[in-house]
Amino acid sequence: MRTSHFVMADTGWPGCAKSLKGVILDLCGVLYDSGEGDGVAIPGSIEAVKKLKESDLQLRFCTNETQATREKFVAKLRRLGFDISVSEVFPPAPAAIAVLKERGLRPHLLVHDGLLPEFDGVDKTNPNCVIVGDAAENFSYQNLNEAFRVLIGLEKPVLFSLGQGRYYKETDGLKLDVGVYMKALEYACDLKAEVIGKPSPTFFQSVLNDMGLQPHEVLMIGDDLLNDVGGAQHCGMKGVQVRTGKYSETRLPR
Repeated sequence: MRTSHFVMADTGWPGCAKSLKGVILDLCGVLYDSGEGDGVAIPGSIEAVKKLKESDLQLRFCTNETQATREKFVAKLRRLGFDISVSEVFPPAPAAIAVLKERGLRPHLLVHDGLLPEFDGVDKTNPNCVIVGDAAENFSYQNLNEAFRVLIGLEKPVLFSLGQGRYYKETDGLKLDVGVYMKALEYACDLKAEVIGKPSPTFFQSVLNDMGLQPHEVLMIGDDLLNDVGGAQHCGMKGVQVRTGKYSETRLPR
């Protein structure tokens, strides 16, 4: 991780670092680039995680990864060389399941095949909401249309999106992310999706609660200026953008 190159809106850096008690790291684009097989670790990232764990700072990993269960995802990271445990990683799917149980909802799933086991214990009969994640090749016309029909047939349609990213980087280039398809369903059904994952304040707060820290005591590091850095700053955290992953000076959001 090229920590010497980042974009930060707070001009008080590095003075603000004195009050830090915790760090939240994004994963894809910050620690590794996804792609064929397990992907590849970004140079220096394994050592950076090791140094953070040796420090007095609390460390958590906050990701919008929705192509695998949390256990399989962490197993992949460990194969890449990262010392990371399941309890340290916060993806959207477990948070979504908690919301479903709390509100008594039964989902129609438009997600990646690798994520389906996360929902094995969830009632999916006669769905009264739709969950969309990074379904990759499952984002076919047929599957999107099926999700549309479920939503349009509900008296009070509810759409959950596991993140709202525009695109992400794999080893062979940029790929469309879930936010593109979320917007299509929003437009078709004339509704607003509920985002579970970054940049949702509720999602970030669940990580802060686990750390037992206040927002001003935590630094978020990511490659997405809107969902990582902007989402963290909206919650009162500091935000740093690394110049790896999807970062590009020619693609900074307006």
